[in-house]
Amino acid sequence: MKAIGLTHYLPISDPQALFDVDLPKPEAAGHDLLVKIEAIAVNPVDTKVRAPKDKVEAAPRVLGWDAAGTVVAVGPDVTLFKVGDPVFYAGSITRPGTNSEYHLVDERIAGHKPASLDFAHAAALPLTAITAWEALFDRLGVSAKGEDAGKSVLIIGGAGGVGSIGIQLAKELGKLTVIATASRPESEAWVRKLGADHTIDHRGDIPAQLRTLGFENVDFILCFNDTDRHFKAMAEAVAPQGKICSIVENAGPLEIGALKSKSATFVWEFMFTRAMYGTPDMIAQHKLLNEVARLIDAGRLQTTLGENLGAINAANLRRAHAILEGGQTIGKLVLQGF
Repeated sequence: MKAIGLTHYLPISDPQALFDVDLPKPEAAGHDLLVKIEAIAVNPVDTKVRAPKDKVEAAPRVLGWDAAGTVVAVGPDVTLFKVGDPVFYAGSITRPGTNSEYHLVDERIAGHKPASLDFAHAAALPLTAITAWEALFDRLGVSAKGEDAGKSVLIIGGAGGVGSIGIQLAKELGKLTVIATASRPESEAWVRKLGADHTIDHRGDIPAQLRTLGFENVDFILCFNDTDRHFKAMAEAVAPQGKICSIVENAGPLEIGALKSKSATFVWEFMFTRAMYGTPDMIAQHKLLNEVARLIDAGRLQTTLGENLGAINAANLRRAHAILEGGQTIGKLVLQGF
């Protein structure tokens, strides 16, 4: 089968950073679905895993953690899907990735593709939808039934992939007042279109900008951009007994003591946790993706596809990585078809 792999961890400008390769077609076992990949999306995690380091793979490693496709075979323990089902999912970071013609995924972390979306628009959703949903509703404890209506959430990095779906979930299901950061006119227009009530610039003084809008503090903060850089501002901006969730790993120590007097919560979200550790509630991601599909088909949520870069091949994938590393992506980058 066709795939895009790497053996050396190189700058994305190097043609060998990602290259086209033929690999054996995998076989489904246990709870596995064998999926014929129709479209993939590219995420910052792809670039972080691929980033230059002194490591060499004995065989080509396949990256990629977002896909939509069709089930072509199932393992003997599968009960949630059948051959022919269109699916979308983000996979597991501990298994070969989705940048291949065929891919294995555990049924418990896959969902039925939204019927109203084509494969490209569906592929833009899984990783970011799982991340935003878990961050907002599982980690911060916001009610998905609107019981926290009127409370405020600051979303740092509103125009990126996770921010784009996070805004919608916070507004449509959480019924929160959403303040999203956006540093350019086009990203500001994007987050407002998705439902943000207010916008501020994360390059500036965040607490001061919030006060200008009339917010002395905010109840919840979702950090989807540079935890180290924004931690001090988040500690100042969060309300007493408020909650902060970040998805971006820190490079240095965080001054967690700054939250003590407020009895404020700081929590991480990592969407691969359930699959990585085989947690008893792994199937929650299957249910979550099915609910996202239902909301999409009901017109309550929309896809976050920003740009379709064409066919799934090494050249286009290197281009996608380079765009992401540039740090000004709006929405999701998708590739479609081999």
